[in-house]
Amino acid sequence: MDTKVLKIDENSLALSKEIIERGGAVAIPTETVYGLGANAFDTAAVERIFEIKGRPNDNPLIVHIHKDYDISTLVEDIPEYAKLLARAFLPGPLTMVYKSKGTVSKAVSCGLNTLAIRIPAHEGAQRFLKFVNLPIAAPSANVSKHVSPTTAEHVFADLNGKVELILDGGKSVGGIESTVLDCTGSTPVVLRSGLITREMIAKVAGECGEYVYKDGMRAISPGMKYKHYSPNCRTCLFNFDELDKAVKLYNYERANGVNAYFLCDDETAQKAKVEYVLNLGKDENEVAANLYSKLREGEKKSDLIIAVAPEKQDGVMVGVMNRLSKACR
Repeated sequence: MDTKVLKIDENSLALSKEIIERGGAVAIPTETVYGLGANAFDTAAVERIFEIKGRPNDNPLIVHIHKDYDISTLVEDIPEYAKLLARAFLPGPLTMVYKSKGTVSKAVSCGLNTLAIRIPAHEGAQRFLKFVNLPIAAPSANVSKHVSPTTAEHVFADLNGKVELILDGGKSVGGIESTVLDCTGSTPVVLRSGLITREMIAKVAGECGEYVYKDGMRAISPGMKYKHYSPNCRTCLFNFDELDKAVKLYNYERANGVNAYFLCDDETAQKAKVEYVLNLGKDENEVAANLYSKLREGEKKSDLIIAVAPEKQDGVMVGVMNRLSKACR
């Protein structure tokens, strides 16, 4: 299969619609990461996503819709707090889980009676979604368990020959996947942390819980289960207070001919004083935006990535640590 990478214009949108309507998959940009999208009503198309990625079929997908799509055709009751959150944060990097009406394919939610819905803020994603005017089931556009893609080039590296079209919308500015929020109960519960933090949600909704996944439990949200976000090289992860141990390992590995790199924020890099660094940036938003691109850079440059967790671990860093711990487990 010849994989085309095209900027978003009327011609590429027309091609994307034609592919989607005949049951194919298209890689699309969002403000978080690139997604691999297919018609959520079409079971064969949805199953094809799992096949392309090599994704386990018990790992639910998120449905993406444009901002004017009538969500009531897809889900049951929408709580008042969910309406407040939608007004505050959507379009944006927030996925909200509702009781499903069962109108989309059961393959989307892997048999669950819920449906995860997101309205991305990325202009190119909105143009695509408006053009096809269908709910689009879309996990990240990468090989399952590999580092999530934040550029069209990342998608091409993973899925060349597996998809017909990659819509190039530039670098994803958010960098980590959306926050996933359970809106099926009396209060919202964070299922996966992201750029919209628990504190931000609680400020609007009045309160917000946090779901704790334990091994062996059924995944009710993407990103809960399995190793994720992993580069194709050796990795290890140290806490911030283990910086001395990380530097000692770095020096030992370099002295023994191993091409080791540090992965850390700017403050930690200055304290570590090592030569080969994958610098994630100075603040939490930079760290989130750069995490996946630096992991992909690291797998190309190094034999071993020695990651050091940031000292600050609240706010957006909760989502960063969720990804970092899965990438380097």
